[in-house]
Amino acid sequence: MPETVYMKRPILIAVLALAAVSVKAQTAGPGPVEKRLSDSLCACVTKLDLSKINTKDEAVQAYTNCVMQHADLLPDLAAEKKVQMEDQDAMRTIGIELAQTLMKQKCDAFVKLSLLMAKDKAAALANSTFGTFKRIDVKGFNYVVITDAAGSEKSFLWLREFPGSANFMQPPYKASGKKIKITWQEMEVYLPQAKGYYKVKEITGISIL
Repeated sequence: MPETVYMKRPILIAVLALAAVSVKAQTAGPGPVEKRLSDSLCACVTKLDLSKINTKDEAVQAYTNCVMQHADLLPDLAAEKKVQMEDQDAMRTIGIELAQTLMKQKCDAFVKLSLLMAKDKAAALANSTFGTFKRIDVKGFNYVVITDAAGSEKSFLWLREFPGSANFMQPPYKASGKKIKITWQEMEVYLPQAKGYYKVKEITGISIL
C-alpha cells in the first residue's frame, strides 16, 4: 500500500521533533483511531527490553518498528484528523499529537524510550561529581541523592543499568554514608509530572570511594 509507506518518514520526524518541542496539553482527547493506535504502540514498546537499548539511534529504530507493526492504522488516523497524507507538516503534527497521547496515558515504557530518543549527542561527554550518598528518591524514575562538601543535596537520574548500579538495587545500600563518585551526562527530557522539558543529569556510572 504506497500511501502507508509514504507516511513512514513524517511520523518518524514527528517523534524526533518531540525531543525539541515543548509538549502542550491537548484541548481534546484522542479520537477512537488515535486511541487504538496509541494503546497498540504502548503495548509494543512495553514489550521491548530497554536494557538493550543504549543509543538514540537504537531507541528511534525500536519505536519505528512498533509504528510499522501498526502501519495499517495510519491512513485511518489521517482520515480521523481530516488531513491529507501528502501534507508532511500535517503528518508531523499528527506524530507529535500521538506522542502527546502516549505521554498523557502514562505509558511508562514510551516515556523511558523517549528519554533515549531525546538524547543530545553533544552531551555525550561524561561529567563527574563527588559527594556522600544519602538516599534514593522515587519520582517516576529513581534518583540517587548525594550531599556535597557544603551539605547541599544533588540528585542524579537513574534511567538504566550502569557500572555500579548493583550496589543500589535494594537496601541496605553498600554506599550508605560513604563517599561516592558519580559520572553523568546532561539530557533534556520531558517530565510528565512537571509537564515540561527539563535538563537532568543521567547517571552513567557510580564508584564507591
